[in-house]
Amino acid sequence: MEKVEDAGKVESCHPAGKLPVSVIIAARNEEKNLPRCLQALRDFGEVYVIDSQSTDETVEIARSHGARVVQFHYQGGWPKKRQWAMDTLPIVHDWVLLLDADEVLTPELTEEIRSAILNPEINGYSVLLRTWFLGRALHYGDTGLWKLALFRRGQGRFECRLQDQDASMADMEVHEHVVVEGATAKLRSPLIHHNVDSLSRYIQKHDQYSNWESHVLLQRGEDKELPPSLFGTQAQRRRWLKRKLFAVPGSPALLFLYRYVLRLGFLDGVPGLIYCGFQAVQMFHTKAKIYELKLKKTQDTKG
Repeated sequence: MEKVEDAGKVESCHPAGKLPVSVIIAARNEEKNLPRCLQALRDFGEVYVIDSQSTDETVEIARSHGARVVQFHYQGGWPKKRQWAMDTLPIVHDWVLLLDADEVLTPELTEEIRSAILNPEINGYSVLLRTWFLGRALHYGDTGLWKLALFRRGQGRFECRLQDQDASMADMEVHEHVVVEGATAKLRSPLIHHNVDSLSRYIQKHDQYSNWESHVLLQRGEDKELPPSLFGTQAQRRRWLKRKLFAVPGSPALLFLYRYVLRLGFLDGVPGLIYCGFQAVQMFHTKAKIYELKLKKTQDTKG
């Protein structure tokens, strides 16, 4: 399934002054985003780029920044891209940081990580994603998401919300979250998320996400590690609200009104309007695919 390129010999110690953190970056055709991501990781001791047969300059860019390139060939099922990397790579350091190619660490976040990993009582940290969309930061519309991205090696794993998966549902984890054994905390400095390269690619990616989500929402009671809960974590609360909202007629329109009006998405201008609209369309696509799956199941039963 894998091919490690230019792996070389793994050293047992990190270069002087480098953060003893192993960074894993998921990528596919990310030549526009990857340089910005990698330039912010100069102080980290080890960087892997997990590529999915990119046809652009992704691999060359990764190598030019000193990252180690690993090719991932998805064959369906579980684990998917990032969990596979965590299970397979000869990770050197005791801390792992998971990033996407369109995410960028700020100097403030880097320094906060430097201090945070010294705390022996904490096994994982969540960071707040600050979304940039169509050239501007989004501050409204309920766009702030907490992502558990930094954790001790061996203490964190992605939950598996769906065993029966294929390439039509993306080759990496969609809305699965890392579950950490032991105490966790939140970092104050945000992680910058450049959410869109082009609207065309955004639509293509979210078509795969709705394929995955329709299957997840069609099954019941399978979120064992992070079950939906109104009084749980942000991820649990969102899952509880999503399941309730999906059952309501006209819920995509309600979601748009919630994000754009009640959560003040209109204050982010045209990018805010487009983003809130796309979120509602995503829900509509997912609901339509749930209907399609139910119809197919009924037809198969009758046939």
